[in-house]
Amino acid sequence: MQAEALTPIIELKQISRRFRNGDQEVEVLKQVDLTIMPGEFVAIVGASGSGKSTLMNILGCLDQPSCGEYLFNGHPVSGLNPDELAALRRSAFGFVFQSYNLLGGVSAQENVEIPAIYAGVPTQVRGQRSQALLTRLGLADRLRHRPNQLSGGQQQRVSIARALMNGGQIILADEPTGALDSQTGKEVMQLFAELAAEGHTLILITHDAKVAAHADRIIEISDGEILSDPGPSMRPSRLPGTDIRHADHVYPGTAFRHFMEALKMSLTALHTNLFRTALTLLGIVIGVASVITMLAIGDGARQAVVERISSMGSNMLLVRPGAPNQRGWGATSLTLEDLAAVNQLEGIAAAIPEQSGSITLRAGQRDHQTEATATSADFPQVRNWPLASGTFFTPEDEQSYAAVAVIGQTAAKALFPDSDPLGQYVMVNNIMFQVIGVMSPRGASPFGRDEDDVLIVPFQTGALRLFGQTHLRSMSISVLELKDIDRVQEEVHQLLLTRHGLEDFQIRNMASLIESVSATQNTMTLLLGSIAAISLLVGGIGVMNIMLVSVTERTREIGVRMATGARMGHIMQQFLTEAVLVSALGGLLGVAIGLAVTTLVGNLGTPVLVTWMPVILAFSCAFLTGLIFGYLPARKAAKLDPVVALATE
Repeated sequence: MQAEALTPIIELKQISRRFRNGDQEVEVLKQVDLTIMPGEFVAIVGASGSGKSTLMNILGCLDQPSCGEYLFNGHPVSGLNPDELAALRRSAFGFVFQSYNLLGGVSAQENVEIPAIYAGVPTQVRGQRSQALLTRLGLADRLRHRPNQLSGGQQQRVSIARALMNGGQIILADEPTGALDSQTGKEVMQLFAELAAEGHTLILITHDAKVAAHADRIIEISDGEILSDPGPSMRPSRLPGTDIRHADHVYPGTAFRHFMEALKMSLTALHTNLFRTALTLLGIVIGVASVITMLAIGDGARQAVVERISSMGSNMLLVRPGAPNQRGWGATSLTLEDLAAVNQLEGIAAAIPEQSGSITLRAGQRDHQTEATATSADFPQVRNWPLASGTFFTPEDEQSYAAVAVIGQTAAKALFPDSDPLGQYVMVNNIMFQVIGVMSPRGASPFGRDEDDVLIVPFQTGALRLFGQTHLRSMSISVLELKDIDRVQEEVHQLLLTRHGLEDFQIRNMASLIESVSATQNTMTLLLGSIAAISLLVGGIGVMNIMLVSVTERTREIGVRMATGARMGHIMQQFLTEAVLVSALGGLLGVAIGLAVTTLVGNLGTPVLVTWMPVILAFSCAFLTGLIFGYLPARKAAKLDPVVALATE
């Protein structure tokens, strides 16, 4: 006899198990001593409430004793953590339950492969092994059938094949014939006898003396104490033993396979409850779509406002007469001499005068009320406003007080709807002006005024012949480099202050104005995005709620997975993968819907601006939502007690 054959595979010394119910403590097992040798076929017989199921849970490392010592192959089990216990169950034990405990959403073959999945066995290897086991048990034509498509006997055979998947050194069978008819029960017991003959250690838990009679050794238990036990037999097992110190064998690529299997199982679970999955997705979809649409509308509005202001020139300074706190346009402190002095400063592209007023235009039989602007030949350059046709007036036209004009698109259409305005004459305050150019379309100003409704004339001509005054209503200065605008502004300020002796003017920096408007619009965009993000948060809470319900509904499934060797990390990974998968799918759908809605809104005339950053941000938030809100349900599932989970109806 080899020395290792003399070592008990299971040895219990003074094992007790107590449960607390409120203030009361119930002792279910009382100082049990038990020795089981490798290859034995043992039946533990007892009435309901005798403690036999509790003893089975301790033997199978599903539960731990309150006191006493449990030795497996001569090594203590008490010092193992939950993951090490899971590894021992996975490598050494196979469970056969009275109610079969098969997973309803997968096939017979996939049920059999579960222990091998958690052992990290490669897909091809475990597929071949599961097919061989089911074929041996007479289920070769039932590999793809789900449990609800199998008879009770067939389901129990699948359960036995699952117990043998990782070798089945020890098979723990809890009332394996309790739910079967007598003939099927005899067939199952015959199968157990064959497994025992092959060297498997079988521990049969039953209350039926006829079923127990198939075993080589019958142990009777009552009220938590062993009443009779003939003692272990010395028939050696031919199966390789499990070393508790090296129970968790790791195959290459195990981590990746675990992830892929978790993903596959998650898809199966989500497909099983399609309607609930769709409702869960809805919250994430609405949240992501809202974020994308709201940010696109906010960014579009900001861009539209900034473009309108920028059209006036972002590198431009606007100087107006009047003290900084003075309102209105009544001051007359700016002169042409000031303009000439400013034009001499370094870094200035051009400075132009502006004088404007309301006028009435007449061409033929048509009258049109508009605004006239008197300025210089550099107006198109400073205002960044090109012509559509014709030419702009020249400095010579200014010096000669030429009665020439450039007209805006709105005024041109009003006065010359059916003809080309170029070369034609318009009467302005009884003075005839020849139209020499038409400005390109400009649109509305940031303040809503139609900038195309204008007549532009040389400054000297307008100041003397139209407005009767030569002071400047404003001075627009174009700066060569935007980076120099603050320096130029300070130089203009000092120049005018020196010339006037007091600060009777105002300088507005258009770049600062754009920054202020952009900041305001960014705040509005952030507000819109925050409102949309709230809906994404609500969707995340919905994910957590649904996952908590899923954990409750699938408690027994979790128990089965733990009994077949799933670690806490495996259970957490599966449920966390489900939560992240739901959120990721919702994020993708939300992105698609958000982009579609944004396109529709843009086609309806609302300015929108779609950039990749909000899209990536929204999807990332959806992904993180699943990760964050799925953690608590996943942790709850991983923390379940295997015994309690298996007992859940």
